[in-house]
Amino acid sequence: MRILSSGNEVAGTGRQAEEVFRLCGSEKTLIGQGLRAEVARGAIDSLAERVRGFFSDRQGGPRLVMGSLPFDRSRADYLFQPEAVAMGSRSEAGKAATLPDAVHCTIRPVPAPSAYRDAVAACLEMIAASAGDAEPLTKVVLSRSLELASSHAFDAGNLIRALGRDPSVTVFSTLLPAEADAPHPLLVGATPELLVSRKGAEVVSYPLAGSARRYGDPGADRRSAAVLEGSEKDRREHQAVVDAVFDALSPYCSELTAPDGTTLRPTASMWHLGTRIVGRLKDTETPVAELAGALHPTPAVCGLPRERAAGVIGQLEGYDRGFYAGAVGWADEKGDGEWYVSIRSARLAGRHATLYAGAGIVAGSDPAGETDETSAKFVALLSALGIDEHGRPLREHAA
Repeated sequence: MRILSSGNEVAGTGRQAEEVFRLCGSEKTLIGQGLRAEVARGAIDSLAERVRGFFSDRQGGPRLVMGSLPFDRSRADYLFQPEAVAMGSRSEAGKAATLPDAVHCTIRPVPAPSAYRDAVAACLEMIAASAGDAEPLTKVVLSRSLELASSHAFDAGNLIRALGRDPSVTVFSTLLPAEADAPHPLLVGATPELLVSRKGAEVVSYPLAGSARRYGDPGADRRSAAVLEGSEKDRREHQAVVDAVFDALSPYCSELTAPDGTTLRPTASMWHLGTRIVGRLKDTETPVAELAGALHPTPAVCGLPRERAAGVIGQLEGYDRGFYAGAVGWADEKGDGEWYVSIRSARLAGRHATLYAGAGIVAGSDPAGETDETSAKFVALLSALGIDEHGRPLREHAA
């Protein structure tokens, strides 16, 4: 289950620990080393209770758990206690992998771009048909994936370091539960979106919705940002997400504000509309696991209304998201913690990888435009893996 060769020793053992978790933000990097114990698996409604029970029942080891939540609220999560915790630096970021010419990688889109466009069109018809309902369908996030098969095993460490070059995102890697095709699969990615954090009484969420591609040409890049900022469709999509976060957190908070309003949030490959939401808990005993359970999945990765949108996703996407568009993070014994939305991610399993990207569909969305948006979101991951859209090594990364 090695992600990176950290070279650090588990305290008191004199041996090196395998890295099983990494969460690298702009200010700090949290690393989990070694797998000490697993939290009883279950659906998100019982997450806070299971985490609380874990700390009550077990003694010894770091007093925090880490791992990932799946997209589907009814599916089992995967959290664990590491043998040791270390703090790292973002300075480890580096170039994308340099691959030998002999590497051969096939890429199979699931669904195919044409099928994805058809799914978006079908979704728009459902949105229009629901307009007169008491609770109309207003947004659905549809995603697609790329299945990669390589002649060489994918290197999670290289991918993490390459993704870390973009200081605007939080880079993550976490062990996933064993499956038939891989005893120790990994979820690795770079997300710009904070689901929720709790530190004492302070709660923060930073939802993003509404996106546009970035360009190397400064003029084209500025125009892309201006179009996004002035887009009525994207503003409407974003406000729906913000309203949903306020609705979910309001019962827990004595005050809840968006100090900076909605602003443009850039990453290396995309522009986003983002709103940082800050609150203070009414009850300081409310743990971050309970807040994550109330928020996930937000309309940024699911849609509105949540249950209805999730049903449409299951009907139209045609594949299992698994832990994509779930959340990755940690929670400690005091109830503090951080959880990030696991978008822009890849599931790595030896010589196989699955990449994921999605787009929010609302009235006024264009099927071709949404397909192009997902293609743009794949670029960062493919480039970080050192391959182009056809699976060939990127020679510009050669030494």
